[in-house]
Amino acid sequence: LKMISSSFRGIKRGFDVKVFPHQIYVAVNSAKRCYSSAPAEKDDAWFNDERMPVTFEDVSKAMYLIRSGIVRTTTKRSHYLSEMCGMDLFIKNEFTQFTGSFKERGARNALLSLNDEERAKGVMAASAGNHALALARHGGLLGIPVTCFMPTIAPLTKVQKCGKLGANIVIHGAHIGEAKIEAETNPAYEGLKYINGYDDPEIIAGAGTMGIEILEQVPEADVLVIPVGGAGLIAGVALAAKTLKPNIKVIGVEPVNCASYSSALAAGRPTAPGDASSTLADGLAVPVVGPHAFKVARRYVDEVIQVNEKAIALAVLRLVENERYVVEGGGATGLAALLPGQPLHNHPDLKGKKVVVPLCGGNIDSTTLGRVIDRGMAADGRLVRFIATVSDRPGGIAKLTTHLAEAKASIKDIYHERAWLHTSTDQVQVKCVIEVSGSDHGEAVHQMLLARGYDVHWGRDSHLS
Repeated sequence: LKMISSSFRGIKRGFDVKVFPHQIYVAVNSAKRCYSSAPAEKDDAWFNDERMPVTFEDVSKAMYLIRSGIVRTTTKRSHYLSEMCGMDLFIKNEFTQFTGSFKERGARNALLSLNDEERAKGVMAASAGNHALALARHGGLLGIPVTCFMPTIAPLTKVQKCGKLGANIVIHGAHIGEAKIEAETNPAYEGLKYINGYDDPEIIAGAGTMGIEILEQVPEADVLVIPVGGAGLIAGVALAAKTLKPNIKVIGVEPVNCASYSSALAAGRPTAPGDASSTLADGLAVPVVGPHAFKVARRYVDEVIQVNEKAIALAVLRLVENERYVVEGGGATGLAALLPGQPLHNHPDLKGKKVVVPLCGGNIDSTTLGRVIDRGMAADGRLVRFIATVSDRPGGIAKLTTHLAEAKASIKDIYHERAWLHTSTDQVQVKCVIEVSGSDHGEAVHQMLLARGYDVHWGRDSHLS
């Protein structure tokens, strides 16, 4: 697979090129977009048709087109995570792209696939973050005007970065859906090509270049574990990987709070999950997967599982502490599924195998990172909360803090409640958050407090009465 893109030197638009790098056949023809132009409202016949909206030839062409404009990110074996997860684990550092996510691959490919008229008019997209940043970056490099419709919930830092990269920013709507409607219906922007961040065929093909890179860097890989949001990434990567290595296994991971892909599988077509809610993996919080992406992924993806919010927070924490990487929730969701106690940890197809997980995004602001780390430490048993009843006389709280210090517990937060109690008036409830070395240490502190006569409500039972 070495340097597959080098075989494409001299390609001109509209011509077939047949090469055989390591016995891999590649044919590129921009006129043979086999089935991407489907009706806006996809019917059962379209979903059941065997023809794919994206092919390996599209991914190969994208590999050639984008090669000079994106980072060829490293894929390295993690000694610590391999031991923890019980497998030979490799991580691909997609968060080291210039704008911090894999989205640059699809954005650049989509922009380079425009015709002259579309390039002159410019493009638009609705995004709260990574897709907008990627389009702004490469639109600026290629001289293509970019308008980004961003909802009011978009982080201010991302809005400012998009502006600095040269994009025209329109703030509209409470969420990405309302921003998208504004983009598609505002007459002031009529004529601009809309680029969907996870479902345009060119976006899917661009994302698929990651699959080629992975197999160039780890040709012996047995399993790929890919985060799933709108399904564009996993569709492209699975298509590329399965074409080059048919026996490789591709597993998707989505947040249980927004299991859009699982809902689509159950329904046989994209549909919104009935119980979707907010998630730490905000980059994966897509209410309905893309129809093009779903059609491709359904053919090539072997399995999709779900992880909870605690696992995602813990994955972010593990990367910060052990790899010195700052990765957003969506970027760490694949790793979350591999941690002890999670669905893929003892998976029979992964035990002792070579597994590759992309860390696909690192755009997380410092305030959110702090909250996620706290949640990760709580999930790890290293942050514990409890309520203890103590004397409301001078020295009552000091006695408690002394006992905690003797037990090597560090107090992170403390609050006392006098008014809303059912105890005697000479007592007060103290709510504490302490840092301990782990679950065993936390339980030792708990038992110490009970032995010293404190009335303690520990952990999940620590509610104010």
